[in-house]
Amino acid sequence: MTRLLDLLLHVPLRYQDRTRVVRIGEARAGESVVIEAEVEHTSVVSRRRRSLLCRVADGTGSVTLRFFHFNAGQREALRRGRRLRCIGELRAGSGGAEMIHPELQFDWPPPDSAPRLTPVYPTTEGLHQLTLRRLVAAALKRLTEGELVLEELVPQSMRERFALPGIAEAVHSLHGPAPGAGTDPNTLNARRRLAFEELLAHSLSMLTLREQARQLAAPALRSEGEMAARFLATLPFSLTSAQQRVSAEVARDLAAGQPMLRLVQGDVGSGKTLIAALAALAAVESGYQAALMAPTELLAEQHFRTFCDWFAPLGIGVAWVSGKTGAAERRAAREALRCGEAALAIGTHALFQNPVEFARLALIVIDEQHRFGVHQRLALREKGGPGLQPHQLVMTATPIPRTLAMTAYADLDCSSIDELPPGRTPVRTAVLSQERRSEIVRRIRSACQQGRQAYWVCPLIEESELLEAQAAEQTADLLREALSGLNVGLVHGRLRADEKDRAMQRFKRGEIDVLVATTVVEVGVDVPNASLMIIENAERLGLAQLHQLRGRVGRGAEASSCLLVYKPPLSEAARARLQTLRDTNDGFVIAEKDLQMRGPGEVLGTRQTGQLTFRVADLRSDADLVAAVRECAGLMQDRHRELVAPLLQRWLGEREAYAGV
Repeated sequence: MTRLLDLLLHVPLRYQDRTRVVRIGEARAGESVVIEAEVEHTSVVSRRRRSLLCRVADGTGSVTLRFFHFNAGQREALRRGRRLRCIGELRAGSGGAEMIHPELQFDWPPPDSAPRLTPVYPTTEGLHQLTLRRLVAAALKRLTEGELVLEELVPQSMRERFALPGIAEAVHSLHGPAPGAGTDPNTLNARRRLAFEELLAHSLSMLTLREQARQLAAPALRSEGEMAARFLATLPFSLTSAQQRVSAEVARDLAAGQPMLRLVQGDVGSGKTLIAALAALAAVESGYQAALMAPTELLAEQHFRTFCDWFAPLGIGVAWVSGKTGAAERRAAREALRCGEAALAIGTHALFQNPVEFARLALIVIDEQHRFGVHQRLALREKGGPGLQPHQLVMTATPIPRTLAMTAYADLDCSSIDELPPGRTPVRTAVLSQERRSEIVRRIRSACQQGRQAYWVCPLIEESELLEAQAAEQTADLLREALSGLNVGLVHGRLRADEKDRAMQRFKRGEIDVLVATTVVEVGVDVPNASLMIIENAERLGLAQLHQLRGRVGRGAEASSCLLVYKPPLSEAARARLQTLRDTNDGFVIAEKDLQMRGPGEVLGTRQTGQLTFRVADLRSDADLVAAVRECAGLMQDRHRELVAPLLQRWLGEREAYAGV
């Protein structure tokens, strides 16, 4: 906090009702209470631990106040006959009722003043609640006396429509609501007023970024579609209606002459990669280059092979850019891109490193975009060179809840592939205790004897790649014993890239029956013959990751199953997660549940992206405000543009550009 305003916008975690004073004789051990009493006796004792003891009474009983940290001034303040108010938890001590380090008040508001709840603020080590309350009270005093002014920055029509109080009234109410308001700040209309304004500032920040991007020039990729037609003719299937719709939206953006900023979201297996291929073909046919960046070597390699198979018959060169390839290979790939010999680059974050130069980069495709930080995406965009702003197509197989898409990605146009290719059968999901392991092993043997394949996933046990690898190796050894006659393979993060690749290719060719893996197989592995997925310790994983892993099966025409294996007992939260996976295969439904359970920060992975750090708003409780906020943002840009900069300054300060360019 660097401004007085930051204090006023620092929302309490909860409130304590200190307006109700309890008689000592009526108080019960274990309760947090407020008592008013008179000091009878104070002394310092040095038994096992030196402490200050103060006996207080109110005529109905007495309580010992115990302080392990004290000074001479505090002892003097607790002199005999002094009246005080004590706030704390009542405990049963060896000598009767006592309070440990209660909060003391020697002066409290007179009886005729309006009673208020006491705020409990989020704080940090070294900053006491009493200090925070004093600081906030001083800021509120300045606001009341007019030394500090909070300008109304939300148009009156919107405040009236949603019955939102004025900003100054909301701030006063938030830091000291009336006793009947309840102890949860989320229930207060005052908090909703601030949440609305913060969401509005965020939305305006994103719209400003979008507006700035729209003012830049981008190559107009108006291809005849000849390459796309030849490519589609080689496929053994037709595009779904959802793919056709999204592909048309992308083509319209590419032809506009302004930078495309489009997010394509779709469930696992919905065919997002085909959309990326058609966009890349539009760039190539127009005489430009495209780049596709994936978050992991495994996923990038899968894309590289897929695009080579698709584009080689069309005479299109595809370059592989990875930090793990040999120096000669890297030099050759960079040269092919620099001179324009390769029209498509595929790789990991190595793509945005300085030595990689493009001849005419016009399209950037970012897969699983939430795994990349803002600066990484910006660095790749700058590869377009001066005067050439590449189009951006970002994709995610983790469907994003509507409220989250409208806030975190408000600078992007969003497309949803909400239809799976024909012939896909929903994956049946069962939840089993690890005590039924022998039954699970029998089920694997049965599936493999029928010519199918299976995954056995061992998730992270601790934040250690080594321990994760050891767990996977032990599981593989146990399964080799239990499944004699079947070939059990192993993939984990500590294997070299070529070792992982060999194992994955053998699994894809059917030479491995059961693949034991860590969560490195979460994205990008396409083995249509795999029909059984076992996820061990499933209770440790979040909904989105479980759904992603489940999506590795069910990619062929055969019926597929996913077994979520847990170690009992299950917590309520884990039980709810696993039940959600049992109930639905719809990634959009799962995404909404994930948002409710974990909140937007965890869903988006904000540690990586730096996005969506709200101080007041909570998309779980304030979801109903999002649509109105977007409407209000549009209204302000059209009719109240003078309010935009002050609002951004109030909530974002110097961080206007944080919101995910």
